[in-house]
Amino acid sequence: MRGSPLLLCLLSVSCWLNLMPTAGDKIFHFGTCRVSLSMTEIRAGFTAIKANIQSRDPIRTLSILSHPHSLHKVKSADRCCITHQLFTFYVDKVFKHCRTEDSFVNRKISSIANSFLSARRKLGQCREQNNCMCGEESTEKFKQILANYEGLNVTSAAMKSLGELDILLDWMEKAR
Repeated sequence: MRGSPLLLCLLSVSCWLNLMPTAGDKIFHFGTCRVSLSMTEIRAGFTAIKANIQSRDPIRTLSILSHPHSLHKVKSADRCCITHQLFTFYVDKVFKHCRTEDSFVNRKISSIANSFLSARRKLGQCREQNNCMCGEESTEKFKQILANYEGLNVTSAAMKSLGELDILLDWMEKAR
């Protein structure tokens, strides 16, 4: 058992490095959960395609994420839950249906989707460990977001939701 202390030390360092944010990453607090995200990378990817995506939105009078169902009024305790729901929403519904004829745009969407998938996984693990529950207010807000999304055809709803990604990113940074 001579190698045991060395193995324990290496394991500890590995775990510590895994929890440390990499360059450009920020730590976000969603209720009791902490998640590291490269907001710079996500914002850069979104900024590069925002005009292209928003130009594909035929319905400018409706918003999926905005007022009166504003995320900015979500209680701190509910942030873990609704953020996980929103990451799941974007991964399972939005990114899947946002394909264009432009390979550059598709690569940027894929990169953002991978960041969301990773964050969703981390947030899901934290939710399980901390037994995070959704409050009634956040549940209602998310139901309204889904109703807005499902009121449109799949492609239009996905493009509109992707075009509104800055609303979600702004909320995440303010909630940080």
